[in-house]
Amino acid sequence: MAAGRRYPERTTVALTGATGFIGSAVLAALTARGAGVRALARAVPEGRGPAVWVPGDLADGAALAALCEGADVLLHLAARVSGGAEECAAVNVRGTEAVTAAAARAGVRRIVHLSTTAVYGEGPHSGIGVDEVPAAPVSEASRTRLLGERVALAAGAVVLRPGLVTGTGDRWVVPALAELVRRVPVPWAGGNARLSVVDRADLARLITALALDDHAVPPGVQHASHPDPVRAGDLLAALAGLGLLPALPGADGADGVDGVDGPDGPEASWDECRRLLAATPGRVSERQFSLIARDHWYRGDDVWRLAACPPGPGPLARLPAAASWYRQALGLTAPA
Repeated sequence: MAAGRRYPERTTVALTGATGFIGSAVLAALTARGAGVRALARAVPEGRGPAVWVPGDLADGAALAALCEGADVLLHLAARVSGGAEECAAVNVRGTEAVTAAAARAGVRRIVHLSTTAVYGEGPHSGIGVDEVPAAPVSEASRTRLLGERVALAAGAVVLRPGLVTGTGDRWVVPALAELVRRVPVPWAGGNARLSVVDRADLARLITALALDDHAVPPGVQHASHPDPVRAGDLLAALAGLGLLPALPGADGADGVDGVDGPDGPEASWDECRRLLAATPGRVSERQFSLIARDHWYRGDDVWRLAACPPGPGPLARLPAAASWYRQALGLTAPA
């Protein structure tokens, strides 16, 4: 069958993380394409589409058996993204062990596991391919997600590592930027940091293609951000243009001569940025700030090409569709 074509039978997908930021978009994309979806949830939600909901969690062996029975594909999107060592390990390691074992017993033929480029650690990283730098996770969440990757890889999974994920439901990237432009109101590296970013809906399309289509993506790790990196200054300027953030000096999207990036204004050193961040307390840590203010760009062309899934116009072009949600989340009033 040609790449990108759906399997002729109605594919049944076992889905974890279906009520989360990314998982809820994947659920919508799967059902829009006619897949049968069996979704695990601690509490069965209302108004979540035509999925068959399986009450339980990743520690519930009977629920996992019911989730995977008769499924063709497992999409393991559930993860603990904050917390201490034990609570992260319970979900990200032991939960992955349990659900992949249930999938193996049920004869599931394909597994897609969601991870993160945060497993690489602090960086900066510029244009690297998969595992071209050693993984060096800093937080317990990232450390245990790396351990969970190893479990999934042993089960034959395609492991996806997206970078920053934006779009409706994003409670981390844009809210963090809103805090940071207040705490560090100077150009961060002239706005020239390159970031791996993907819109939630585009990532959901990719995951859905991996679940439902015949493709040539082999088991292993794939970077899953949009292939074109986003310049931090362009991201800030786009958000300011939508009225979501105040304009930060130097974040006007201007580049240097002949396509070579140049400074957009006076550039603050990393030490100065750190000093300003420390001077004004807030929720975003220095490590988290570095993920946005310094290069964190991971080459991600392969998975889109192999999955025959067009990556779309990019996360900046998708921001206007999410602007109304962001205004509400940020406590802003809509412009007149």
